[in-house]
Amino acid sequence: MPLLSASGLRRAALPFLLSAALGVVPAWASPATDLYQHATASVLRDYYGWSTADLHALSEQYARTLEERCAPAGDACSFDTGRAVLTELLREVGDAHTSVRDPEGALRLREVQENRPVLRTGARVVRVEGGLLVASVMPGSPADRAGLRAMDLLPRVNDQEAGRRGGENVPVGPTEFTRLERTGEAFNVEVRRAGQLPQTLTLTSDLLIARDEPTLHWTGPDGRTAVVTVASFLPQDTAEQFLARVQEARQGGARALVVDLRFNGGGSLVQCVAAASVFAPVEYRTRSLGGGSVYAGVGGRPTPRPSDTQKPPPPAVWRGPAAVLVGPNTASCSEVFTYYAQRAGVLAVGEATRGVGNSGVTFRPLPDGGVLAVTMLRAYWPDGTPLPERVQPDVLAPTDLDALTGEGRDTTLQAALDALNGHAR
Repeated sequence: MPLLSASGLRRAALPFLLSAALGVVPAWASPATDLYQHATASVLRDYYGWSTADLHALSEQYARTLEERCAPAGDACSFDTGRAVLTELLREVGDAHTSVRDPEGALRLREVQENRPVLRTGARVVRVEGGLLVASVMPGSPADRAGLRAMDLLPRVNDQEAGRRGGENVPVGPTEFTRLERTGEAFNVEVRRAGQLPQTLTLTSDLLIARDEPTLHWTGPDGRTAVVTVASFLPQDTAEQFLARVQEARQGGARALVVDLRFNGGGSLVQCVAAASVFAPVEYRTRSLGGGSVYAGVGGRPTPRPSDTQKPPPPAVWRGPAAVLVGPNTASCSEVFTYYAQRAGVLAVGEATRGVGNSGVTFRPLPDGGVLAVTMLRAYWPDGTPLPERVQPDVLAPTDLDALTGEGRDTTLQAALDALNGHAR
């Protein structure tokens, strides 16, 4: 299965790219050149995104860059050097979907998709200015038992600065946090929380499922607004889990529904399209080098194309007021979800999304154990008009981190509540 999923993680033989026909023959074989050849072969063969960059010219240019950087090491030139040059090349391609992940990133991708048990604290963190923001905490996990809460800010982890400072990444990010979890050893985090003095908590790890399932909590002045947070659309039962939370909200007497996708980086097209169909039937039409495909959902579940069925679609699962919280970290499949939710009358609240919602990727294995994400489909309307690349919010309401972690005010969520209550449009 292609597109915004990890199906391409299956091992497959990949052809080499650089040859005498291109006039770029490496002077030696090394881990770096092997990695570079595999990755650029996939890009030249499979790429079908919106970039207009000259991929052949870029592959030749950066092959020369790689040769220069590998000269001191010769045939011992490392995978790390090859990955660094590939990252520079792909940055020039200008397609945020096409990228390279190291072995650790590839492993995490597989763990989440396959729902493996892994050593985790139960906290999901994202890099922000001033630290790591706790996006969610798994109920009953070691992080939960230690007292960590969603929207806590972690300025330091194990006495090292975390997150960003002045827009620049500092030593500890989500990857480093995951490495600490994997050791199984206790580590300390400094916690900044609204209304409290900074404190230090000790976190331990247990064997937990790798993914974070959609969660439901209640908010609003009357406590009857349901907030469903979806961390990722990568797991193959995300739509089923999301539908269950929405049904719980409806059965619990929810007056309004908020879906928080501010830190959702995407996943499987099958899952996000199905999930978005809780509001109305969805058809996401794509083209690739091999032809066209349609991903469809009705009633929160994947389905054959609704237009191909003879029966009228069932009523929407959710028909009340609803909003989706979005921001710069809302990417790929979560942009697809939001776009179709908007078309069904759901408000998008927050900031403009990442800008890769009208394309999809497949994953190709690399010799170092990492993966290459290659854009291989584009999305269109039935008349051939491209879908927009990003979602623009109906209500502009950036998440104010100082207000969130210092005062306990979630400015984006509050804007959504105000809009749903008719106080703002």
